[in-house]
Amino acid sequence: MARHVTMRRASIAALAALMLPSLAPAPAAQATAPREVPKRICDIDWREGTWHVKQLIKCAARHWDSPGTPEKAVQVARCESRLRPDAYNPNGYAGLFQQATRYWPGRAHRYGVPDRSVFNARANVIVSIRMAREIGSWSAWAGCA
Repeated sequence: MARHVTMRRASIAALAALMLPSLAPAPAAQATAPREVPKRICDIDWREGTWHVKQLIKCAARHWDSPGTPEKAVQVARCESRLRPDAYNPNGYAGLFQQATRYWPGRAHRYGVPDRSVFNARANVIVSIRMAREIGSWSAWAGCA
């Protein structure tokens, strides 16, 4: 009987040793942070003018398969800001797609363009296109969708 108890305890200890690492929380270094969008994706110099801004929007819309067509994405940006990256609404909205400035830092981080200004057209486009893709529509831009 003592041998059975000893064997059982040894088996339970071995099983526990195998399972414990999978139950331990992941170290902070292994936490999954959003990957930054590589510079090569839609690397269009939007500062060159409106035509370049439109090309940037169309590139991102194709890359992330935004709802509707790439032209729909351009239409929403035209309605929101007249395709002006420096557009600002005193109610707290800014950039091409009039992102809410209070939510911008978190959105920029989440969608892969951390530490970029809401007035950076490439960052604003990437965040907006990816948001629309995630939602499945342009409903967050109701007045222009």
